[in-house]
Amino acid sequence: MRASLLTASAALAAALAACGPAPAQPGQAGGAPVESRVANAPEQKPAFAGQTRAPGLNSNTVGQYTTLASGLDHPWGIAFLPTGEILVTERAGRLRILGKDGKLSPAVAGLPAVFAEGQGGLLGVAIDPDYANNGLVYWTFSEADGSVNGTSAARGKLILGAAPKLENVQVIWRQAPKMDSALHFGGRLVFAKDGKLFITTGERSIDAGRAQAQKLDATLGKVVRINADGSIPSDNPFVGKEGAKPEIWSYGHRNLQAAALDPSGKLWTVEHGAKGGDELNHPEAGKNYGWATITYGEEYSGKPIGDGITSKDGLEQPVYYWDPVIAPSGMSFYEASLFPALKGSVLIGSLKEQHVDRLVLKDGKVVGEERLFTDIGGRVRDVVTGPDGAIYVVTDEDDGKLIKITPKK
Repeated sequence: MRASLLTASAALAAALAACGPAPAQPGQAGGAPVESRVANAPEQKPAFAGQTRAPGLNSNTVGQYTTLASGLDHPWGIAFLPTGEILVTERAGRLRILGKDGKLSPAVAGLPAVFAEGQGGLLGVAIDPDYANNGLVYWTFSEADGSVNGTSAARGKLILGAAPKLENVQVIWRQAPKMDSALHFGGRLVFAKDGKLFITTGERSIDAGRAQAQKLDATLGKVVRINADGSIPSDNPFVGKEGAKPEIWSYGHRNLQAAALDPSGKLWTVEHGAKGGDELNHPEAGKNYGWATITYGEEYSGKPIGDGITSKDGLEQPVYYWDPVIAPSGMSFYEASLFPALKGSVLIGSLKEQHVDRLVLKDGKVVGEERLFTDIGGRVRDVVTGPDGAIYVVTDEDDGKLIKITPKK
């Protein structure tokens, strides 16, 4: 009898092993990765354990969706005013305000002209840390200059009311060189705890721009760090270096579509890969993140990117990468209590897969991944944690929506 039990147990264990890892228990990592598709570049191997296809998580989180605004033209960024209103950018070139009464304002007047073609338009938005005293709002946009264009950042004083407007508008930073392209503008803005402003850029996709990501005399494919008035912080890594743009913080990026601070104040970013190779990074001063010398994934044609290598001395590895891509955009470190199971997680929007991707970090590495709100029904362009602990997203559609997510009762 004992021998029979042992044999049965062994058979059961073998059967379970053949099925792969067991599903994760609620709130626990260790299950099969959430990504089951074949990688675009399956011959490429991660540089360390957990760099891709982290163990799956299951928090049993179910969202209740409340549409706060609809009919938005490809909304791109969200920011909360301390007075309770919500700012929303539309890529077509409009800044809108959702009032405390739930009504959407007309377009805010006073913005400079926007190059709204392709992926270009009105992009990210951020509130000055001292908004209560100065009323300043910051935004990024694609700006034309004759036949070429590039990412720019501006600020102005917001005047609320029935006909909201921006006063004393100043363009505080412009990308250089400008390119004849309607792709890869980057465009997120994040204020650091010391009041410095980080701006993400893209390398414009075309070959001439791609090469600029590795050059320090250009601000394509970079994280930029400036003072709130557009001046250059004296402690930037390339200040005083001949031939280098002093506003550069980090370089070797492709198209940075998300940026956020973790609870310690460290900057994290997410950037789009090509066919495979979306990346999560925490850009540090003066470091080179590889594009397009090293990268995961491949060209849309199926050919290798550059020499087809994924590592090289002196170039940084991504903390995490997705292959195939999820087309990530927008991110938030969730530290609120409304969703207890999500506390301490990173929430990242997915355009391609139309969900919110949840990552759990430990000691700077990803230890688990979960796909949340997969029935949201749209391309998730931005993800923000609201002052009330709810999760707010915008969907990048012709009929775009601002959606508030709370726990389903």
